[in-house]
Amino acid sequence: MHLNEIMVLAQAAAPAAAPAGTPAAQPGSPLGMVFPMVLIFVVMYFLLIRPQSQQRKAQVKLIATLKSGDKVITSSGIIGVVITVKDNTVSLRSADAKMEVTKSSVTQILEGSAAIES
Repeated sequence: MHLNEIMVLAQAAAPAAAPAGTPAAQPGSPLGMVFPMVLIFVVMYFLLIRPQSQQRKAQVKLIATLKSGDKVITSSGIIGVVITVKDNTVSLRSADAKMEVTKSSVTQILEGSAAIES
């Protein structure tokens, strides 16, 4: 092969250059970059933030409805009957033991007025 043949092959394989007045490839618009970020935030809101917020509201409502005589389950799995309800704690009787736990550790009311509503 001669040098002229190589030059002809190289020109045929190379893509055609853009005319002098046309712009080169442009990056995406700012709107095109913002849309996926907004979409990700919306998906995260409905999958993570909203359910957790609803669960927290239900827990606050459950704690507010605690009263003496309710049968409850704590987060550690203890099942007991509420004896007294104080500001931050609840006294429980489970079998022959009496214990005092924080209100936030009560996760479910098994029997009582609040259990019938839920």
